[in-house]
Amino acid sequence: MLATLTGVRIHCARIGILEPVPDCAQYKSPMSALLRPRSNESTVTFAEALRVWVRVALQSFGGPAGQIAVMHRILVEEKRWVSEERFLHALNYCMLLPGPEAQQLATYIGWLLHGWRGGMAAGLLFVLPGFLAILLLSVLYAGFQGATPVAAVFFGLKPAVMAIVVEAVIRIGRRALKNSTMALLAATSFVAIFFFEVPFPFIVLTAGGVGLIGGRIWPARFLVLRGHAPVGPAGGQAAPALHDEAEPRVRPSLGRTLRVAVLWLLIWLVPLAALASALGPSHVLVEAGTFFSKAAVVTFGGAYAVLAYVAQQAVENYGWLRPGEMLDGLGMAETTPGPLIQVVQFVGFMAAYRDPGSLAPLLAGVVGSCVVTWVTFAPCFLWIFLGAPYIESLRGNKALTSALSAITAAVVGVILNLATWFSLHTLFGAVTEVRRFRLRLLVPEFETLDPGAAVIAVGASVAIFRYKVGTLPTLCGGIALGALWYVLWR
Repeated sequence: MLATLTGVRIHCARIGILEPVPDCAQYKSPMSALLRPRSNESTVTFAEALRVWVRVALQSFGGPAGQIAVMHRILVEEKRWVSEERFLHALNYCMLLPGPEAQQLATYIGWLLHGWRGGMAAGLLFVLPGFLAILLLSVLYAGFQGATPVAAVFFGLKPAVMAIVVEAVIRIGRRALKNSTMALLAATSFVAIFFFEVPFPFIVLTAGGVGLIGGRIWPARFLVLRGHAPVGPAGGQAAPALHDEAEPRVRPSLGRTLRVAVLWLLIWLVPLAALASALGPSHVLVEAGTFFSKAAVVTFGGAYAVLAYVAQQAVENYGWLRPGEMLDGLGMAETTPGPLIQVVQFVGFMAAYRDPGSLAPLLAGVVGSCVVTWVTFAPCFLWIFLGAPYIESLRGNKALTSALSAITAAVVGVILNLATWFSLHTLFGAVTEVRRFRLRLLVPEFETLDPGAAVIAVGASVAIFRYKVGTLPTLCGGIALGALWYVLWR
């Protein structure tokens, strides 16, 4: 009997079904429970996870699309630590949160694997390389703005990153758009946000509502997150290290919720209160910390969704930046590993550097970077550690699955919007915004096409799509070509 059940189980896995099909449902007996791992612990050691999180962080270029694709490739396809379904389930929750969804996704999966220490390690390591890189670039920018070597590096990186983002959109789309219904949702989402500037939260809520209704009327078209098990190197089906049928890591409860909320609110706000007490509420460090604490809870849709608001406030209201400098900061964030929202660190550095008070300008800039980074990312850990147990407890709920399937498809359209925006501003020196009634068009001025950027973008695309070159070699090649082009023809 045990051998028969094992054979049925293997057969179900081989045909790519994570949930039992009707023909196999009869085997869901007490005996079958013996065949299912019930431990909530993963088989991955913490030391191994640390090495992989460092690798993920160093390869996380290209904004959320590229970063999510890197995590999917390493965690789902290569390491097989989590299944496709579980990865998308976590991603959908992170897409609903304010703040950088890729960093929150890393924190969520780290928490799944090793509890709070895993979440802390994954989330902090995801931010650290970008923080150090932007801090160094901010120092160079403040002291050597316009220097040829710095400009040459930025020139080559941008088009290479553009190709990586496009590849990421295609990769994620192939896994999320399982049928024409999901593809239609993605296309509708793209049109809504790109041409009509529909707010991201409205798109997510609408997609979730469509999924809830569609899952009841047409479940075959909407219950698509069941997915397929990751494919191992030999082509066979490989069970994830963290089993989908494991018991939840943490049972949600009111007591735990209150403890987590109080702890992370204190971690988030006590340092800011200490600064205000020591320096006064009008000091630039306190102003920046307060402003970006507010921004941290309204940044739905990722960095691009809040850039216009931050740029307007930083330039016109606070006077922290000069016109045009926000784009320079965005260039730093786009061409360094880590979340794009890390651009706020550049704003904090320049704000404190130009108004240091009693501090040395460079020291004030470094402190400003730390303060802004702290108040931007501390809430991310709050959202994950507070909400993840509830989200995990809802796995397998068909109504939630159909809603999240629709949200996943809509998010593909949102990421395509980001990739399109990035490509236009990378290849063309000027992009005009044209409005016709409620329709918004971004029309590039073709005479401003940058031939160097176009050549590097094409070369990077050929390397990625034709020859399957990895992220880091592609970026290094872009830097080399960009530096050569910049020196010879600009």
